[in-house]
Amino acid sequence: MFVMTHHKRPSFTLSDTTFHFVDGDPATVLEQAREAAQGKDVRLGGGITVLRQFLAAGLVDTLHVAVAPVKLGSGLRLWESPDELLDRFHLEVVPSPSGMTHHPFWRR
Repeated sequence: MFVMTHHKRPSFTLSDTTFHFVDGDPATVLEQAREAAQGKDVRLGGGITVLRQFLAAGLVDTLHVAVAPVKLGSGLRLWESPDELLDRFHLEVVPSPSGMTHHPFWRR
């Protein structure tokens, strides 16, 4: 697991996962993760700021966003509307019985 951070620290292993704390731009961090994955999928997890950086750099092939109808207070928005990504991605909106809505995106 590669963790993008401005505060590098030594890698550590927990169970069967090694966490590497790296400072770099999204393309550099993604290349490191791809090399370590040895041909397997690389998944991105993180907050809005990191996701926006990867989207802006054109480094996201597929995206799955689950939206729950809960207001938790202040914070950053990924978008004003998922339509903002339609110039680069196809989108399917899938409601679920729990009230959550899934937004799977895939590159055009």
